[in-house]
Formats: sequence, structure tokens, C-alpha cells
Amino acid sequence: MHSTNKPVLKIDWATHEAVKFACVNWHYSGCMPAGKIVKIGVWENERFIGCVLFSRGANNNIGSPYALDVTQVCELTRIALTKHSATVSRVVSIAMKFLLKNSPGLRLIVSYADPMQGHHGGIYQAGGWIYADKSQAQAGVMHNGKVMHKRTANSLFGTIKGMEKSPVLWKHKYLMPLDAAMREQIAPLAKPYPKRTTRTKEQDAGHPSALGGVTPTRALQIEANGSMFPTIKEDHVTKTA
Repeated sequence: MHSTNKPVLKIDWATHEAVKFACVNWHYSGCMPAGKIVKIGVWENERFIGCVLFSRGANNNIGSPYALDVTQVCELTRIALTKHSATVSRVVSIAMKFLLKNSPGLRLIVSYADPMQGHHGGIYQAGGWIYADKSQAQAGVMHNGKVMHKRTANSLFGTIKGMEKSPVLWKHKYLMPLDAAMREQIAPLAKPYPKRTTRTKEQDAGHPSALGGVTPTRALQIEANGSMFPTIKEDHVTKTA
């Protein structure tokens, strides 16, 4: 008889070293996001499987369309996971609850799915996020045959001088309201979910292929990182599900 128990997930603060390892080895970008980030680690059955990162995002006015100031909104910037059993939507849901518990006053999370990577936002659709249409188009650059956003290229290489311009870039934009009033406010913005692209059903269900599988060898302890959220607590809180 097969066990139907869900894998045990633990969400907690992670070090810069741990999230850098996850982003470099387990995320398609191969790099950390630019700027200040809130670093949340993910453990499955006591094994470190990656991180979920939140930040202010590339747009300084990310909250303006929703009448929110910079303390009330953030961007889900990275989901960097190695091979695991739990669905990504479940991992993200628990990470958001952890973030909200430690960041009172936060009202909205914004995230993007990149169609150039074959993403249409299946993770967000499974989690009940609101689809707010395509993001504003931006010019990108080419580096070694790879299309990059200017901000990413600047962060990695310190300059975009000499880089060839790429085709205009856009992403699918998703919104997660964190209270009833915010959900009511943004509900009229909802558009029909975009359909699956070339990614497989297994990938969109949250079981990506392993991109290395190596686990950091030392225990990951809380890092006081001068959080971008003024009210965030740095006490060691553990949450399992």
C-alpha cells in the first residue's frame, strides 16, 4: 500500500550563500536578482531544495497602479528549486504566508512569467493569482546569443555598452492580493489566463527537471540581512506543512 502523505515542507530564512547557490544552479537565469532581496529557503523532508525570493523589483513604481506605497507591495523575483516532490504552487503559497506573517502591512505581490522561457504562468494559475495581462514592453540586449533584460545585464556585467539590442521583451503579469479589500480592488483587472505554451504538463505542475541536485553541505542559519521591509521580523520562525 502506497503512502499518500504529502512531503513535509519547511520554510525559513536562508543565507545569501544558500540562495546564490540555488539561483546559479537551479534557475534558468543562472544568477541572483539585482537589488535588495528577502531570502526565503525551502526544505523538503529536511533536505534543502532551493529558495523563493521577494524584492522591490525592477520598477520603482511597482505599487503606483494600485495606489500602494513601497512598503505595501513587492515582487516575487525568483523561484529556484532543484528536484522535489511538492508542487511549486504549494511551495510558493507557504512562502507567501511566511512573508506576510513577518511583513505586516504588505498587501500585494506581483510576479511575472517569461514567454521567452516557455512560461505562461501555470504555477500562478494553480495558486489562484489574478492575471493582469502582458507587462509593458521593454528593449533588451543580447549577450553570447542570449536575450537579457538591460537591468539583468547591467547587474551581471556592470555595463550594457557594446551589446546588441534584442527584440522587444514582455512578460505575463500576475497579481496576488493579500487582503479582501485589495482583492476586491484589483478583481476588475483580471483577464483570462493565457494557455499553456511548449512547457510540459509535468513542469507546470511544479516538478522541474533537476539542474544539478547538489545540496549545500553546511546547515543554513538565519541571516540578518537588513530586510527591505521596515517591519519584517528577523526572529527564527519555522513553518511546516
